[in-house]
Amino acid sequence: MSSEGIYPAPYAPPVNGGARKWRALRALQRRRHYWVHGLLFLLTFLTTTVVGARMAQDFAADRPLFAGAGELALLQRAVQEPSLLLAGLPFSATLMMILLAHELGHLLTCVHYRIDATLPYFLPAPTLIGTLGAFIRIRSPIYSRRVLFDVGIAGPLAGFLTLLPVLGIGLAFSKVIPGIAARGDIIFSTPPLLMLLEGLVFPGVPTSDIYLHPMARAAWVGLLATALNLIPIGQLDGGHVLYALAADQHKWLSRLFLLVLVPLGIFFWYGWLLWAALLFFFGMKHPSIVDTTRLDPERRRLALAGLALFLLSFSLAPIEPRFSLQ
Repeated sequence: MSSEGIYPAPYAPPVNGGARKWRALRALQRRRHYWVHGLLFLLTFLTTTVVGARMAQDFAADRPLFAGAGELALLQRAVQEPSLLLAGLPFSATLMMILLAHELGHLLTCVHYRIDATLPYFLPAPTLIGTLGAFIRIRSPIYSRRVLFDVGIAGPLAGFLTLLPVLGIGLAFSKVIPGIAARGDIIFSTPPLLMLLEGLVFPGVPTSDIYLHPMARAAWVGLLATALNLIPIGQLDGGHVLYALAADQHKWLSRLFLLVLVPLGIFFWYGWLLWAALLFFFGMKHPSIVDTTRLDPERRRLALAGLALFLLSFSLAPIEPRFSLQ
């Protein structure tokens, strides 16, 4: 890979001596934050394991997902019988591996280009999947379109390549229960890639009759994360790719795609409205890069591959509650 456009890391040591003290100070500052990354990782592993244990209980009992006891009841039982949480490991370990691969894709690319970036921050949360995902902070400017493109595309590619094999394994452990999707209170979408693989593993079986194993459900979450990150808006991974491809058009294209989320939210999934609001207030402004170099053909083909990943992972309504009049 060409080194053109690569720049030294920020916070360069003083010109007139003090380099050794500067390096020691930077190392100390980073060590002070390691415990934060580790604690957030462990907490997220715990919350996703609790959710996974609930999924595993419902799967073993042939109940619709989240039809059994809630997470609080499960935690109360786990105090007396910690082994109950072991059943949640297929979900939590798979999901954490996918999220970690995504963030390491960004981080290792930053390391390659000597960009100052943090370790991943994982976000534990009382959600249907036990987390709000993970992120890294890039603390230095990026001056090259090619570097920006590589950093932006590396995360989704690494996450997608990681989820593919575990999705196949999870589908092998999944089972057919006629009408299982119609019995639950929550409807989960079937993105195109999952639909394709389900057709190979369960030929002729309707999607609504396939009960995904928790490992496959974790891969489903990975597909959702891939789709969300590759939306070409603002500072999302897809926004970075868009900026690297067409910096001059990035601003109005981001606004256009943001507007597209509004009718999607009205007619298909209200979550798109929340996503649009968050992006509008916090994620639209992209740092400027003064670089007129066009991306090479190899990276342009990689951008098309990113578009293919987005289309394979995208669902109009990822999660929907099922309303009942009874």
